[in-house]
Parts: sequence; structure tokens; C-alpha cells
Amino acid sequence: MGGKGANSMKLIGIDVGGTFTDFVLLEEGRIRVHKSPTTPDDQSRGIVAGLSELLSFPFLSEAPSPLSQNGVGVGVGGGGGGGGEREWGLIVHGTTAATNALLERKGARTALLTTAGFADVIEIGRQNRPHLYALHQQRAPQLVLAELRFEAIERLDVDGNALTPLNEAALEEVAQQMAAAHPESVAVVFLFSYRNPAHEERAAGILARHLPNATFSLSSHILPEYREYERTATTVVNAYVQPLAERYLRRLSAALGGTPIRVMQSNGGAIGIEQASAEPARLVLSGPAGGVVGAFAAAAQALESDTPHIITFDMGGTSTDVALCPGQIPRTGESEIAGLPLRLPVIDIHTVGAGGGSLAFVDAGGGMRVGPQSAGAVPGPVCYGRGGTQPTVTDANLVLGRLDGGNFLGGTGAVGLDAAAALAALTRLGDELGGYSPQEAALGVVRIANATMERALRRVSVERGHDPRAFALIPFGGAGPLHACDLGSSLGVQKILIPPSPGVLSALGLLMADVVHENAQAILCDATALTADIDFLAGHFERLAEQSRAVLAGEGVADPRLEAALDMRYRGQSYELTVPIAAPISRDSLADAVAGFHSLHLQRYGYAMTEAAVEVVTLRLRGSGPGAQPEFQRQPLGPTDASPAFLGEKPVWFQADSPTPTATYDRSRLTPGNRFTGPAIVYQFDTTTVIPPGWAAQVDGWGNLWLKKINH
Repeated sequence: MGGKGANSMKLIGIDVGGTFTDFVLLEEGRIRVHKSPTTPDDQSRGIVAGLSELLSFPFLSEAPSPLSQNGVGVGVGGGGGGGGEREWGLIVHGTTAATNALLERKGARTALLTTAGFADVIEIGRQNRPHLYALHQQRAPQLVLAELRFEAIERLDVDGNALTPLNEAALEEVAQQMAAAHPESVAVVFLFSYRNPAHEERAAGILARHLPNATFSLSSHILPEYREYERTATTVVNAYVQPLAERYLRRLSAALGGTPIRVMQSNGGAIGIEQASAEPARLVLSGPAGGVVGAFAAAAQALESDTPHIITFDMGGTSTDVALCPGQIPRTGESEIAGLPLRLPVIDIHTVGAGGGSLAFVDAGGGMRVGPQSAGAVPGPVCYGRGGTQPTVTDANLVLGRLDGGNFLGGTGAVGLDAAAALAALTRLGDELGGYSPQEAALGVVRIANATMERALRRVSVERGHDPRAFALIPFGGAGPLHACDLGSSLGVQKILIPPSPGVLSALGLLMADVVHENAQAILCDATALTADIDFLAGHFERLAEQSRAVLAGEGVADPRLEAALDMRYRGQSYELTVPIAAPISRDSLADAVAGFHSLHLQRYGYAMTEAAVEVVTLRLRGSGPGAQPEFQRQPLGPTDASPAFLGEKPVWFQADSPTPTATYDRSRLTPGNRFTGPAIVYQFDTTTVIPPGWAAQVDGWGNLWLKKINH
């Protein structure tokens, strides 16, 4: 997908959000963007409709709407909206299908088969107390009901040798009981199967004869690592969402006529539809991961650095996702989704329930709350006129004059904003609060939402020892640039980078993401012993490498880049640090990895025990091929005068006492070199940027809008 050939292809990135589905068409280094309302009942409907509009091609019988921004003329078939073959090369998709199934507990009816005596591992968990001072802990319901947990008579030892052979006769009876319970999906998790998958694979074969329509997730395939609870929970998550994700992806593929589709993974890499259908647990942070990839690429270009220090701030309709990138995209092997651990590689993203659709309400104590409940795509904010009655952050921004109905989505009128309805909703909210004006209530809504997002930004920066003042803030998503300066002021951030199309940056990031396959293998061996028997480690590396090469070859990656890493710890520790190891695996590369572990432990925890035994816990391998690499042209800086883009003034509330006359600009008419100061509002198709008093703006040669705090 990378290289010169990719730039001549029509590539489309599609990111499904809570309110809108975003599209980016990339062709010859130029992009065209589009937004279409998300269809929560079936995301593929909104995707197909949006593609019909974007490409003027009749995927559906519905007439196209004028919702896309003119940028690149797209020829389809014989030229125009008639017939002919579709002329694009690939679609890369970020989906929330797996995430929503987990959050809403609407996944498949799932059964679990475990080693005898371990059926309740998933229930027992780690005995964590998420709310330390709550006297009565309320745990989320398990994904597998107690009556759907079954046991098999078998047992492996810690080295994978059979202590108790699999009792196939007894398993036949279990299979009949399981079939009578009618599960759609089955998770198979045996003790120490990461050492030897034979029992799991044989058991799945027996069960499949009785459950021919069920899908199967084996822990030895999904997560061949130690830690019984995490391995069980991750395999169950995969099983729980697999039938839904597979049906959705196949339905989408059929609707698009077999167009090649890749799906974004939580680790920031895309993979083919077959792999995504088999391991949908890798998709739970699909869309947000694309945003981080896109923001990092935009910052690397603008700052002319391969290691930009940035904080990403992705505010959409339902939630806000933030990540701190200290010169690289942060990844972790430990995350949590819907109260369950997910031990798969993910970009380290922190999410809070604050977005444009977050609902504002008065709680039982008479105080105002904003979110985490959201109006979503249906009914959406009150101002959308789709039946919403409860005010949202979007309604508050409209009442404050920060949004403008005539400039929303490029002023196409495809989604109108009913200012009168928003004003009425905020008036009611102000009355409930004790007689506040609608503008005072709206300012309160925005400030509370900002406080929630500020805590998220502090969580990934200050709480981890990073000074946010040393980082550039990159806001994106439909609502990010609306709130960026307020948050920048609170955090002391001195510069904010707003890319040319921030409202669809996640969709663009999907296209730029590498094609990635990751796998792992438990090792659990002292480094000294591995040095003496280096072939053991090298053999596992070659096996994992062959798996990655085979998967990536199916995606057109002929010579993937292979990066290996080791999870290491001092003997007796219960946590690990991940350290890269150079390939090919040798005694020298292992020695370098051990030295790197000591250095990283010193950096992270303030001490190192160089004489202590080091244990290698897990070998990890990441195989990748390059994604799209658009070559945008940098333009020379021109005049500083931004008056050709000036649209006029309008009143905007930045404080409660009175509105402030505020300049408005059309971003499509801003040119490199233009400068102006706040208060100002910049309108564009996919977002609106608010520049309060005390901030200045400048357009660089890439078309980015730089906002900087004016130091008096």
C-alpha cells in the first residue's frame, strides 16, 4: 500500500464515530473529505450511503446529498454518477462495532470451556476494587453466564507435558450439554495451553461437530501468554464479539461489491478483513488509534521531526480520546475495556465520556452534570432537530455563538442547526439551576465538559511525570478545535497545531497506518539459561516471524519489517518491562536486551539490580508494511494579511456578562503566511476553531493553523 504506487490509487479511510461517519479520499497526494450521519443500528448502512455521496456512485437507490467538501474531482466509472467500475484501490476502516458490543453488553451468547476446576476464573478475577471507598462494589455482569461455563478433564504441566490426557469421552457429553444451551460462540481456555495447544485444538474439533454454526476462540491462538485470568478474559472478549464483528464485516464487504477492505487495529496498524474477523478483540480501539497515527504524522511533517512531542486531543460526538506521544506513538500490552482486562497490544489512549453530544442535566443535589451519557447520532443534540430534548455541549456552543448554523458542515444545509431549539433547551436548564440565563447555563456546560477533558489530559501528562508545557497540543475530531484553546490555557500549553482537516483526521490516519500483524509467545525462562540455549529463543522467533510473513503476504506485503521485543523482569517481580531485541536472535542481541532492561528499569523506577537474575517472560513480534504515504507539497509563505478570508463579525460569549464582537474567517481562503489574533472563529467543512482573546493564529506552509498564547 505504501510507495509511489499507493499515491496513484484512490484510497478511502472511513472512521465511524458516535454522531458522524468520516470519509477521506486520498488520490495523488490530494484529499477530499466527507461526513455522513452514523447509523447505530447497522454501521454499514451509513458507510454505504456516505460512499454513495462521496463518489456520486449509486451504491444505494437513495439520491446523493451535497454533504462532501469539494477538493478533488473523483471520476467514477465512465465519469460521473453513471455506471462503470469503481476506480479505487482500497478502503481502510475504523469501527466501533466490537467496542459497542462490549460496552452495551450486546455481544454473542458465549460459552466457555476450561480445564476442570477453573470454570470460575473469569468470575474471581483479580479481586480489584475500582472504587476504593465504596462499601458495596457493583461489578459489571460477566460476558459468560454461569450456566454456560463448562469443564474438560485434562491437565498440562508448566512445561506443556500432559499430566492428564484429554478425556474425549467425557468431552463428548459436555459437547452435548453445550449444544443444548445454543451458544453462538465458544471460548476454549486450558491451563498452560500457551506451552502446548494440542488439547485446546482437539477439544475445539470435538465441540465443532456438535456446534457446526458456532465460532471458536482458542487462548493458544488469541493470547499464548501466561496469567490465567487475563488470558481467559481476553479470549472470552474475542469470542463474545466475534460473531457480530464477522457478520458486520462480511455484510460491509458484500455491500461494497468485494472492494478490498482493511480494518484498523487498536495497536495502530491495519489488517485484512479475514484476520479482523477472526480476532476482533484487536479492534476495540480501532477509530481512536487512527486519530493518534494521523496526528503524529501531521506533527512530524509540521515540526520537521520524526520524533515530535505532542498531546493528541480527539473530541467527537460521544467521547474524548487523549494520548501523549513523547517522540513516539505510545503502546502498551495492558488495557481495560468494559471492566475486563484486554492483554493485547494497543495504543495507550485514555478515554472520557465528554463529547459534542454529551448531555447536560441537573442531578439530585441540584448541581449540573455533563456526560458521560450522550445523545449520540440518534436523536443527537437538540439543535439537530431529530427529536432531542436534552441540551448537549453542541447546543451550548451554538447558544454561545461559537457554532454557526450557516457554516456548519460547509453551510450545505445537509444537517441544519436549530438555534431557537438550542436556546429553549438551555433556557430550561438555566431555570432548573435557579434562574440562570441560557448563556450562563451554556458557559457552565462548556466549562464542566472542559474540566472533564482537562483531567484526561492531566492523566496522560502530569500524572505520568510529563510537563504539558513542553508538548504541542493537537486537537481534532469534529469538536476538538472548539475547545482546544480553553484547555491549552488551563494546562499552560503554549502552542496548538490544527491540521488542515482536523474533523476527519482519524480517517486520514487510517490510510497512513502501517499494515501490521503482531503475535507473542510465553517464554518464562532465565536470561542466563536462554543464553546457553539460544536456539530455543531463536526458534520461537522464527516461528512467529513465519506466521507474520504469511498473514502480511496475504495483504500484499512481500518483505515485512520484523521487530522483536522481550517482556523482562527481575526474578520475583510480578510486572514486566518491554525491551527491544535485535534480530536475528543471538547471544549478543540477548545480552544487549538484558542491558537495555537494566537501563529502562533504572529510568522507570529509579534503581537497577545488575547482579540479579533477569527473567524473560514473553517474546513479542511485530511485522509491518508501510501504509499510504501521501506527498503533500509545502507552499511558500505569502502575505500576513488574512482579510481575504474575513467573513465579518458576530457576537460570541466568552464570559457571562456580555458577548464579544468576534471576527470570523473561512479557512479554505486562508493562505500560508496569514496571521490574525483572537477573538476569532475559523469555519471549515469538518470543524470549527475557536480562538479566544489572548491567542494568535498563523498558517504555515503545509496549511496547518498554529495557535499560540500571547504572552503579555
